[in-house]
Amino acid sequence: MCPSFLIRDPNRADKGFFFPVTLEVHEQDLTCSVVRSLIPRAKKSPLTRRTHNSHTMADPVELVPHSAFDTILTLDFGSQYTHLVTRRLRELNVYSEMLPCTQKLADLDWKPVGIILSGGPYSVYEEGAPHVDPAYFELGVPILGICYGLQEIAYRSSTDNVVAGTSREYGHAIVKPKSFGGHVDSLFKDLGDEVKVWMSHGDKLAKAPEGYHTIAETDHSPFAGIAHETKPIYGIQFHPEVTHTENGTQILKNFAVDICGAKTNWSMGKFVDQEILRIRKLVGEKGQVLGAVSGGVDSTVAAKLMHQAIGDRFHAVLVNNGCMRLNECEQVHKTLSEHLGINLTVVDASKLFLDGLKGVTDPETKRKIIGGTFIDVFEAEALKIEKAAADSDKAGKIEFFLQGTLYPDVIESISFKGPSATIKTHHNVGGLPERMTEGQGLKLIEPLRELFKDEVRQLGRELGISHELVMRHPFPGPGIAIRILGEVTPERVEIARQADHIFISMIREAGIYDDISQAFAGLDSNRAVGVMGDKRVYGYMIILRAVCSTDFMTADAYPFTNEFRKAVATKIINCVDGVTRCLFDETTKPPGTIELE
Repeated sequence: MCPSFLIRDPNRADKGFFFPVTLEVHEQDLTCSVVRSLIPRAKKSPLTRRTHNSHTMADPVELVPHSAFDTILTLDFGSQYTHLVTRRLRELNVYSEMLPCTQKLADLDWKPVGIILSGGPYSVYEEGAPHVDPAYFELGVPILGICYGLQEIAYRSSTDNVVAGTSREYGHAIVKPKSFGGHVDSLFKDLGDEVKVWMSHGDKLAKAPEGYHTIAETDHSPFAGIAHETKPIYGIQFHPEVTHTENGTQILKNFAVDICGAKTNWSMGKFVDQEILRIRKLVGEKGQVLGAVSGGVDSTVAAKLMHQAIGDRFHAVLVNNGCMRLNECEQVHKTLSEHLGINLTVVDASKLFLDGLKGVTDPETKRKIIGGTFIDVFEAEALKIEKAAADSDKAGKIEFFLQGTLYPDVIESISFKGPSATIKTHHNVGGLPERMTEGQGLKLIEPLRELFKDEVRQLGRELGISHELVMRHPFPGPGIAIRILGEVTPERVEIARQADHIFISMIREAGIYDDISQAFAGLDSNRAVGVMGDKRVYGYMIILRAVCSTDFMTADAYPFTNEFRKAVATKIINCVDGVTRCLFDETTKPPGTIELE
């Protein structure tokens, strides 16, 4: 059987016109890339699916991983743990995506095999509290409510079912499952008589909703788990997604694999094969793709994937914005060109960037200047590349723009009032200026858009990228500019650059580089007094930050030894002119961000 869709006619997008297309699906052709036209167009209507027996589609169609894999949809009510639900499922090789709880089913153009309602910081009975679209309960797929999600299930049955708890539960608790036979027991299958779980709630159920069994209890929550008598709808008061819950992953597996019937076929190996085929089909035999690289793991992996798909028709551009790490441009050029065979152009625009940042102290203004200047340089380079290729065997219009957007960036743009509700303007999501989308008319290719950082690293390994490159710490597009608090000047950039080089070098010498997810030296443009050579001097303060994180949605400070701290601070102050203090930033994420600005 061949699925069929209604696809927008690109020549009549302003009229919202659609035409039917039938797609013959072969396993090796299933797509995983996200391709979005950046040219303004009409609001997309939901895809209408039906069944035919023939026809194939010559032109690429806009498909995403949830069209290639059984997908569990997580609806986010703002919990700090929501992204962990998606992560845990992917660790089980089950594909999962997260959308805000405000997502209407009618606007969803695909059907999940199961739905998870996340936790959240609200009380379901309060005015303005978020509620799920009731249509999801009529979709006919299994549903699991976690914490707030459990209360949402009970509250929609009767507003009397949820009350404020007389004693809150934060931390570990012992859940005792109950058995009733049949599908009701499926969620706690093979977990024994007691399960140590992590609780984080104030409200609780006053009673089980009508038509539901109580399938778990704790000393303080007599309705810690519920299941519908006849439908595959479940709710639990605790958080199975956090590592503090023993066998929490098994509970999610019971739901996703056993109850929802999701196939465990999400893997990086399959992703690579499908993505390369998709890119080739999309770009065609003559199409050219332009992409920015920074030397970080994200852009390196995205560039290698694109090169493997279309070879030298992918043009990587490294723009030296004057705020790069020490010897960064030379190192990136050697790595991408010589080791990975990528077609790379390096553009030195450092003076242009630094001149534009003179006198600017506001972080948001700095980002906008950097972004705007980057596009100025990039647009000019795109025209040069296209003109140079015009008379060669690689002739073809540059129609596509590669970005290394990751799933945490996407989550931060869709989370419902959660800890990641604000998009940083230097993130890739939605970051391209309007004049580039309308002027150049480029289409955006984001092959890493559905991946977490550790998944990107695994993808890099699948592509044969060296361990050193795969484990390289992230480096933001604006570079050192967002690691300087205050005005960016050539002097301050150089001081931060030298301090960063010493910090990272000593981390490597200590053999702990791979244990740290990201480390860097920042600079506070306020000055502090010091005494050097019997003289009273004023110098900058260097801020040293190192964090550990799996997915970069949350992060903890790396626990350096006191001996290491003293050695680093001493060497930086002795070797970098203009520095009188070294400070270590111990802030977790949340509430802090990893970068300083």
